[in-house]
Amino acid sequence: MARYKEINMIKKILNLFKKNNKEKFNNDLMLSLGQIHSKLNSNMIEKNLNHFEFKVFSQWGEDGIIDYLISNLEIKNKTFIEFGVENYSEANTKFLLLNRNWSGLILDSSNENIQNIREKEFYWKYSLNAKCEFITKENVNSVLKQSNFDKNLGLLSIDIDGNDYWIWEEIKDFDSSIVVIEYNSRFGKEKSYVVPYENNFQRLKKHYSGLYYGASLKALIKLGIKKGYSFVCCNSAGNNAFFVKKDLLNDKVKENNLENGFVINKFRESRTKDGNLAYLSKNEEQKIIFALPLTEV
Repeated sequence: MARYKEINMIKKILNLFKKNNKEKFNNDLMLSLGQIHSKLNSNMIEKNLNHFEFKVFSQWGEDGIIDYLISNLEIKNKTFIEFGVENYSEANTKFLLLNRNWSGLILDSSNENIQNIREKEFYWKYSLNAKCEFITKENVNSVLKQSNFDKNLGLLSIDIDGNDYWIWEEIKDFDSSIVVIEYNSRFGKEKSYVVPYENNFQRLKKHYSGLYYGASLKALIKLGIKKGYSFVCCNSAGNNAFFVKKDLLNDKVKENNLENGFVINKFRESRTKDGNLAYLSKNEEQKIIFALPLTEV
């Protein structure tokens, strides 16, 4: 019990200092506290990977899950690629970059965001390349080749609010030990639903609610199996799924299943036509998305 109190205290400190407007001090302190959290996790024995969650630079608890996975898998190449990083203040790979000194390629469709990243101190201190690209099925493989990484990546993170499933399906030339990909839990766990592909898909332009995007977890698990991956967990927020190459599984990282691993999201991000938060119930959200075109895969 004392250990969990210690972890909760660290979380409170991380959240407190994240609000500090002194960016460098804030980043350094958060990194240090994340490193403490990582060491505490190394002594834990848990079956549920959600218990290893902690947040340093990720939006939710992805930092902790990723840290646990790379600590317990035999990963050859310490490289990552992340799609959809915005200005990189919140990202799935930033703690990996700063704490583990991995090399990375990050991409966002906003030139302003990429320029902002290139002006940060960490950009020259670490092996990081930031590029402005709107990722589509048509360009994803050529963009990946520009990384000059070995085709066996350490980690791939896909969060582009729309075509995530189709982008992962299209990747042919690169493999990754770990894949972190966004899913839309509002589709439920019974069906393999995917939003139909459009090469210029933009979430809020497609539907004002912002709810119509991505794929169900079942669809992603089926795709993962085709590509040689095992589903291991979702984050407790219910929006990111974690996959590991099947031949890398071991006693500490085991395959999960849809029934045990599915997590429904609790956050309420739906929008009105005026762009304000709508705070819809789950039933109200589903009425919107199930009235729109879906592809079952």
